[in-house]
Amino acid sequence: MKKLFILLLGIFVLLLPNSVSAAQRVPILIYHSIAEFSGTGSKELYVTPENFEKQIVYLKDHGFTLLTFEQWQEVKNVKKPIFLTFDDGYKNNLNVLSIFQKLKTRDFKPKGTIFVISDFIGRQNRLSRAEMKQMNDSGLISIQSHTSTHPDLTKTNDLTYELKNSQEKIQGITGKKVIALAYPFGNTNNRVITETKKYYWFGLTTTPEPYNPTRIKDELYLLPRIYVKYSTGIKEFANIVEVNKP
Repeated sequence: MKKLFILLLGIFVLLLPNSVSAAQRVPILIYHSIAEFSGTGSKELYVTPENFEKQIVYLKDHGFTLLTFEQWQEVKNVKKPIFLTFDDGYKNNLNVLSIFQKLKTRDFKPKGTIFVISDFIGRQNRLSRAEMKQMNDSGLISIQSHTSTHPDLTKTNDLTYELKNSQEKIQGITGKKVIALAYPFGNTNNRVITETKKYYWFGLTTTPEPYNPTRIKDELYLLPRIYVKYSTGIKEFANIVEVNKP
């Protein structure tokens, strides 16, 4: 009996690394403006609507499943999961909704998450309350938090205002629970994570790599994201998203 136990234990140990390595990595992409470059700000933070549409067509044609953070538990159950995120809540993100609606089919439902700065809602180049509601009600866009005023959270003393007030304001507009926070500039630390946990289920950085399940402490508050830029061609985009190819 003892020999059988040892044999079974040995088999388990041999199989364990394979099961861990089999966990699929998940790309979480980060965009900002979906528009032609206007000459204002950093050109690399723009992606033209034409290029963005080509990228969504690529995801559609190559069997990706686009998810929002409300669907996090589906990551391990769907084929080629991917998350598309858009920071700052620019008005030109209406182009995202337009392209999603254009490419949506019975078998392909594109989805994305827009992280808005709640105190900037309604400014000239930012989404209005009505536009946020329209996007949220489409079922294709999730509206989440990018704080109240976009400070470096590791340097601010008013985390309650930046985290809680932002969450409550967005929830008041969409009528849905706000569960994800994108840290401004991608910056966080233990103090920020501790506060973030009081209000959110996820925290997103800008560490440029795919999410790789490792069960480390606070893993879901250190989610990495990979930039898609103005200069990102379709071949480079394919290399970014095809993270599980041997």
